[in-house]
This record gives sequence, structure tokens and C-alpha cells, in this order.
Amino acid sequence: MNPLEYTRDYQKRIPFIQHLKIRTDELGQGSARLSLPVEREFTNSLGTVHGGVIMSLLDVAVCTAARTLHPESIGVITIDMSVSFIGGGTGQRLNADARVLRDGRSMSFVEGEAKNEDGSLVAKAIATVRVRHKDRDK
Repeated sequence: MNPLEYTRDYQKRIPFIQHLKIRTDELGQGSARLSLPVEREFTNSLGTVHGGVIMSLLDVAVCTAARTLHPESIGVITIDMSVSFIGGGTGQRLNADARVLRDGRSMSFVEGEAKNEDGSLVAKAIATVRVRHKDRDK
């Protein structure tokens, strides 16, 4: 199974990702591009994508990027994430690109950006994620 198929299969076991309809579009070594459809239920009173939905997409994206460097891991969990909101999420799909800045055996430092389909920046995130290993984390 190739890494993209593996990641999509792994994410099918996470009900929240399925609920938000988050899709993994691209994977690289230490990078990931994900997207989600902008549905009415995901918007706020201004008609733009709710901040919690944007943060959720970024959270999944940064963890997915880190996981590409640790395919043997049993999971990657967010320890800390800071998000700056820059513009409103609009259009049909919201995209998130994430890149590992520094990787270690058990911790990775990752950044991510959420953008509208037209490329306009919606939010930036910086995160620390913990890599869970079979041999140490039960």
C-alpha cells in the first residue's frame, strides 16, 4: 500500500475526520496537503468557516505531515498548537498545507497554513506534536 492510500485508510478509523470529510490530497517526506468541503454547517454567523473547523483541519494536517516521517508509529498527537487567523474561509473547499520544520524520534515541530481555493491565506499554525511508538507508548 502506498503512503497516500495508507494515510487515507488510517484516517477512516478516526470518526471526527470522517465527520468533517477531511481528505488527504498529497503527501511528501514531512509534508501533507489536506482539504475539506465548506459546508453550511461549518460556517459561523458571518458565513465564513468557523475557527474550530479551521483549527481541526490544521491539526490533522500537521499530524499527518509528521506521521509521514514515522510510518512505524502508532499515532501522532498534538501537544501544542498556536493558530493566527488572517482571513475568512470562503468558497467550496478549504486547503491546508503542513511541513515538518524539525523532526526528532518522539517530537516534531510543524507549521501549517489554511487557504481558500483562490490561494488567499486564512490561518497559520505552528505546532509541537508527539510521535507515539509501539515499543514505548502503550
